[in-house]
Amino acid sequence: MSVDIKELERRIAAESTVTERILAETGKVIVGQRYMVERLLIGLLCDGHILLEGVPGLAKTLSVRTLAEVCDVSFARIQFTPDLLPADLVGTMIYDQRTGTFSPRLGPIFANFVLADEINRAPAKVQSALLESMQERQVTIGGTTHSLPDPFLVLATQNPIEQEGTYPLPEAQVDRFMLKLKIGYPNKSEERAILERMTGRELPVASTVVGREELLAARRLVKEVYVDAKIHNYIIDLVFATREPKAYGLPIEDLIEYGASPRASIYLAQAARGHAFLRGRGYVTPEDIKAIAHDVLRHRVILSYEAEAEDITADDVVQKVLDGIEAP
Repeated sequence: MSVDIKELERRIAAESTVTERILAETGKVIVGQRYMVERLLIGLLCDGHILLEGVPGLAKTLSVRTLAEVCDVSFARIQFTPDLLPADLVGTMIYDQRTGTFSPRLGPIFANFVLADEINRAPAKVQSALLESMQERQVTIGGTTHSLPDPFLVLATQNPIEQEGTYPLPEAQVDRFMLKLKIGYPNKSEERAILERMTGRELPVASTVVGREELLAARRLVKEVYVDAKIHNYIIDLVFATREPKAYGLPIEDLIEYGASPRASIYLAQAARGHAFLRGRGYVTPEDIKAIAHDVLRHRVILSYEAEAEDITADDVVQKVLDGIEAP
């Protein structure tokens, strides 16, 4: 199938103003964190969920709430706690004494943007209910299936430094997230800007600049971004190198217990499309793959005890794979 790249890029240039407006408006509230905001946009444009890992106070919640305000979509924040029940998330059936019938009361999961705060503090049943909603895009309450809104984006956070009273997410569940982001501290100039902005007379407020239909139109266009067969082969080589490193001449087989799943290949291609769209291009390059690879692969490569004993991280292993596989 032939693709008219010039015509595609003309359309992307017209539609990419959506992302430019979003980035500009969120920048009025969020200082720095460009990496996080861009990855949130990629998840939104590629219909994929995101796991955020970082210490408290790094504007994770503020970023998601601001993005929802800018995009004119509904937002729900759910604080995960050990006593949370699946019904607190998805909803339940309520009995009406006047009519003698049951009617569904929909839970907070029925929002466009759902922030699952500290997801690892809730027990397995609640985590399972959330992850099922993410996968199926629907919820069953009292025998009736209710579709979740579109767009539907789950952003889950977890605190990496406080593990008391937590229920770690199983690898199979973590695999449902398209991206896992590691959020770091701001630099000195950014922290000064945060201090001045957040201690001023008036707190900054974001305005709505993008409608739901514009978002969905941009998402449809992202799916048309061209991915060459050589890029597909590059993606497959990267993923297979995490499973069979010896076959690619990489001396890291002792560091990997399990390689990335097939979802990694799918999400790597989709996220690279989103990254190319943000850059105003109608085609994916190896640089797009490299830019997004850590976010897609870091939670899908399961390290061996030997790697953990040597303080080797999943990011280190992913970088070794990127260095060892020749880009087209």
